[in-house]
Amino acid sequence: MIGEQQGPVAGPGVQGQQRVARITQGFLKRHLPFQRMETRALDYLAERAASVFYPRGAEITGPGEGVARNLYIIEQGKVQSLDAGETGLAGHAVLALGVGECFPLGAVTAQRPSTNRYVAATDVYCFVLQADDVLDLMEMSPEFNAFCTRYIATLLNQSRQQLQLLFAQQASDQQTLNSPLAQVGSRDPVQVGRDTPLRQALETMSRSHVGSVAVVDEAHRPVGILTRADLLDRVVLAGTSLDVPTAQVMTPDPCCLGEHASAYDAMLAMASRGIRHVLVVDGEGRLCGVVSERDLFALQRIGLTQIRQAIERAPDVEALQQAARDIRKLAFNMLAQGVGAEQLTQFISTLNDALTRRILELNLDHHDLYGIDWCWLAFGSEGRDEQTFSTDQDNGIIFVCDDFSDREMLKMRLLEFARAVNADLDRCGFPLCKGNIMASNPQWCLTLEEWQELFAEWMRRPQPEALLNASIFFDFRPLYGQTHLASRLRHMLLAHAAESPIFLRAMTVNALSVHPPLGMIRDFVTDLEADHPGAIDLKKYGARLFVDGARIYALAAGVYQTNTVLRLRQAAARLSFNEEEMGGIIEAFNYIQLLRLRQQQLDGVEGGQGHNLIYPDRLNELDRRILKEAFRQARKLQQKLRLDFQAG
Repeated sequence: MIGEQQGPVAGPGVQGQQRVARITQGFLKRHLPFQRMETRALDYLAERAASVFYPRGAEITGPGEGVARNLYIIEQGKVQSLDAGETGLAGHAVLALGVGECFPLGAVTAQRPSTNRYVAATDVYCFVLQADDVLDLMEMSPEFNAFCTRYIATLLNQSRQQLQLLFAQQASDQQTLNSPLAQVGSRDPVQVGRDTPLRQALETMSRSHVGSVAVVDEAHRPVGILTRADLLDRVVLAGTSLDVPTAQVMTPDPCCLGEHASAYDAMLAMASRGIRHVLVVDGEGRLCGVVSERDLFALQRIGLTQIRQAIERAPDVEALQQAARDIRKLAFNMLAQGVGAEQLTQFISTLNDALTRRILELNLDHHDLYGIDWCWLAFGSEGRDEQTFSTDQDNGIIFVCDDFSDREMLKMRLLEFARAVNADLDRCGFPLCKGNIMASNPQWCLTLEEWQELFAEWMRRPQPEALLNASIFFDFRPLYGQTHLASRLRHMLLAHAAESPIFLRAMTVNALSVHPPLGMIRDFVTDLEADHPGAIDLKKYGARLFVDGARIYALAAGVYQTNTVLRLRQAAARLSFNEEEMGGIIEAFNYIQLLRLRQQQLDGVEGGQGHNLIYPDRLNELDRRILKEAFRQARKLQQKLRLDFQAG
């Protein structure tokens, strides 16, 4: 290493300086983001970075320094990051930084004091760059600027690129689901005016050899769509004259997406609405393209609409078992193409919702529920629209009973129905819940009043079991039946939560009982799983930290949503959070989810389920670095919870 004493090394002359710069460049080129920086910027950095030695135990920088004056890049050794004021004795209070990592990046770019203390855990060499040079480097290098301003998002994007390489043989060589709609489908859409006679519209479709025609107003903004599927019911069977205006038989209010939306957005819209076409509009709302299911087929080996239609038309559970396998295969293709975790988990949940609804419909043919107002509820990850490849059942029933004497009889009918549904879901790859949180359990098949009283009791007496139940059941979402019952329950929950600061504080204390697995000297704590030494459970010690925090803030802010990312975004807007900080927290959660999906896919076998265990020592350098940063963001969220709800 260069030099042996603390402080900048003395200049060795012109030739020596050039040699030092080459050595510095050689080191930087082995680490992100420096290896991706432009040559001129890398030269600038190498020329101005001084190698500095710090003995073990020395404080390198901290809040007491005032506005951060330097950026430090670890060349050799380990550095501990400690919360200001902490002694470093508690393992969760410190973070180990290793070779190639830099600090305090946020403080230097924001020109503020560091919020943490950085202490040499071993003898350490760092490259030190003055803050003014860092700001100049950001102006000089777009790559470095992007890294500084969106640190974890930049790393996450690089990880996605590596993931695509990992699955390159199975990823499409054509356009991917990340492609903007401006590059997908027809850019010369067939269109007619709303007053165009139906006969003329049909002739236009025939000449153009298309199965649909967009209907537009005078400004070429879509007002409807006419497809071949519309003709049977609205024209042929209805005996409609071919001289009527097209607007009379079109489907009004068509699904429209902007030209910068992605093919994935179109796919999700088709899956959610059960449609085959999406109209593409420009910035002023004018029609500029159309994307059909066939266009999306070209991007996927397994067709979205094929799966959706197979689910909707499934005559029995055997057909749905194949659809469940196809959902997994399609999701894998999307993972291989680089689709983000937020979109992918929502997509999996959307198709799993459709499959669950079809199972409910098939069982309604064999169970008499006539005259009962009821609703099927999803809890847990399904309730949050966050299902991964590996997921079991968490569900319940809410129903109405005006006559108390009829309650047990109604409940028996619903429980018999629920047992059949739970069994069919198990056959389709959704294992029975080990904790018996299922609609077939009489404990979770309740009237609206019983659910309301149960929720209220948990909030009045926040004992450990009540807090555990709240963490599961408060994430409910209606899937089928009288969905207004779930809405009434949600409004009651939010109203009570707003008046229950003691309950929110108890939930916070419970959430803070699990810490991010960050080590004092080693990067990660990997002795938490007795049966799996060296592993970290990304669900228990990763995703849960964000899910718990989002739930608490959603209850405090009156957010109706159950999805973790939506909860964080909406709570941030209502509670005036720092937008940049919340963005980092969301990106960290998305990375944890992405890593879970990847691990489940790699470890799962055909027809089986993978797990949530990750072995940090087996990760590449980039993913280890992002995982560490993701856990830092989880710790930030927990620190904010502790302050906001005065939880210790």
